[in-house]
Amino acid sequence: MRQVIATDKGPKAIGPYSQGIKANGLIFLSGQIPLDPGSQQIIPGDVTAQTERVLQNILAILEAAGSSLPQVVKTTVFLKNMSEFAAMNDVYGRYFTDQPPARSTVEVARLPKDVLVEIEVVALAQK
Repeated sequence: MRQVIATDKGPKAIGPYSQGIKANGLIFLSGQIPLDPGSQQIIPGDVTAQTERVLQNILAILEAAGSSLPQVVKTTVFLKNMSEFAAMNDVYGRYFTDQPPARSTVEVARLPKDVLVEIEVVALAQK
């Protein structure tokens, strides 16, 4: 069974993709960038502020799917500049405090809308 996840509490998809898909007990979220769900605009600020917004978006979409951050099993973090890893990691660590998920972090040449960070997650479907 495959179910599309969509919520107004997270940014609307800005292309031909879903916020997330629930399938076979797993939730796959599309990469989230620091879009404000209300205005659909990129939030201003450094990688710390942008990571905070990204993780708030992820939390909102997971909750809409009936899941939560402790159910996340894998994340992939895309950074525009790996020298900002520590700042991103400080915010990330406040969201994933106990038994954090597996994670990959990569530096990329460019991200959508020239943001500084994008994060995608895979989570279990149940809280």
